[in-house]
Amino acid sequence: MSDTSSDIQSVAPSVSYVRIDADRAGQRLDNFLIATLKGVPKSRIYRIIRDGQVRVNRKRCKQTYRLEEGDEVRIPPVRMASAGEAPAVGQGLGDRLSRSLIHDDDHLLVYNKPFGLAVHGGSGVSLGLIESLRVLRPEDRHLELVHRLDRDTSGAIMLARNRPFLRRLQRLMQDGGIEKRYWLLCHGFRGSQRTIEAPLLKQSHGNERVVRVSREGKASRTDFRLLERFGDLALVEATLGTGRTHQIRVHAQYGGFPLVGDPKYGNEDANAGWAARLGHPRMFLHARSLVLRHPQTGELLRIEAPLDEPFEQALQRLRAGKA
Repeated sequence: MSDTSSDIQSVAPSVSYVRIDADRAGQRLDNFLIATLKGVPKSRIYRIIRDGQVRVNRKRCKQTYRLEEGDEVRIPPVRMASAGEAPAVGQGLGDRLSRSLIHDDDHLLVYNKPFGLAVHGGSGVSLGLIESLRVLRPEDRHLELVHRLDRDTSGAIMLARNRPFLRRLQRLMQDGGIEKRYWLLCHGFRGSQRTIEAPLLKQSHGNERVVRVSREGKASRTDFRLLERFGDLALVEATLGTGRTHQIRVHAQYGGFPLVGDPKYGNEDANAGWAARLGHPRMFLHARSLVLRHPQTGELLRIEAPLDEPFEQALQRLRAGKA
């Protein structure tokens, strides 16, 4: 039995036990396993949790369970990447991420995540943002995502450089201390301001995650504000009052102004036409800014992520009347 959270061997022929230390305390069970079982697909990790093969203090636990110092985690035999084997990051992606760094201090990194890049590998994606950055920044041994963005959403995403700071940022988010604003192109937005307060319920259909408005869901609020109007399309700023999965996309659909290019909650028949008009098939949702009081320094941070080229070019076409 191990008393530390040291890395498990790349070939695990038998059950392993990991004792959670102070540095790992507060981490969700699924995130702990994703970080520990390097090279194991996320679908496999969630399966062994559901099947009860993973135990915490000899009991079955949900993936959302937050580990406590002293917990003992039972991990079944699984096939992992060879020890020391790191996934290859192409030079194109490496260069793109290097240019995407918009804030860097001793505790916090903020990247302008490219459209189309998943934040985590798995579900058919071999390499996501976090795996790529762990390869590109080997000095940041404890790099962790603070929050998530959908694969098709671009913009500002925070990463903590150590677990104690990660926990402080997550508490700040839970207490409403981080303001997140998004820019989106949508169809059918009326007036200059809209507030959507509609509870959201997350469901799974096979491997697909779907969110819908339901009285059984969690309370959710999004404030929408018109920035520019282009005939039937509008550039709108969304400010999150809560941070639910797919919140902006579902609230926009529910409010009658679906996002342009949204493959899941948008107008499927219109998306192809909008892609031709705007010059790109992407979903037009961008995490534009973050405002927070730095938990370590006390400095008020105002971080803005510039629009990427497809989004900026689409706006230029609309402003010039060419779309």
